[in-house]
Amino acid sequence: MGEKKMKIMIVDDHPLVRQGIEMVTSMEEDIELVGFASNGREAMQLLQENRPDIALVDLRMPGEHGLDVVKEGQAVHPSCKFIILTSYVTEEDIREAMATRVDGYILKDALPEELLSAIRLVFWGKKYFDPAVVQYAMEKKDTDGDLLGQLTPRELDVLTALAKGLNNRSIAETLYISEHTVKKHIGQILEKLELKDRTQAALFAVSKGLNKG
Repeated sequence: MGEKKMKIMIVDDHPLVRQGIEMVTSMEEDIELVGFASNGREAMQLLQENRPDIALVDLRMPGEHGLDVVKEGQAVHPSCKFIILTSYVTEEDIREAMATRVDGYILKDALPEELLSAIRLVFWGKKYFDPAVVQYAMEKKDTDGDLLGQLTPRELDVLTALAKGLNNRSIAETLYISEHTVKKHIGQILEKLELKDRTQAALFAVSKGLNKG
């Protein structure tokens, strides 16, 4: 075939979780599991030695937070993409994960095919958020199914950029507008969609598939 295998590593202190992911990925020809870490220190060593494409990181481990491991890992191996694994979700967790600019967020009870799909999408440069996470974050669903129709083309561009995890500066550079204008558009988006903040706006956009464009 000659296609490059995705090199992935797992950062999780639960042996059963690690064994489960190993079992799921072992049958996939395009995925190579290059190592396990049970804490941040081991994770940094693996990132430096094995240079994986993707790291699956448990959100909560004894004495440390998965997002702190992600932040350190982003500095140690900038080209690695990070997917958060968690058993449950809170609004604060989602907000912090978005701020850390993780590449994916998936619940541990996801089906094997969902996990594999998430890994592949992230490898191909997309963002992946577990549908259950998106549903949780959206406190209210649109009833008429056409909330996006309320947005101007430029507002839709900004919303799409939010779905892809871009910050205001990156959005401004991508759309050739000022950061002030970006903030103004985001304010209009929040008002029209009746959302609380940019995190909800980004997750709304993901739920509409805008991150796949």
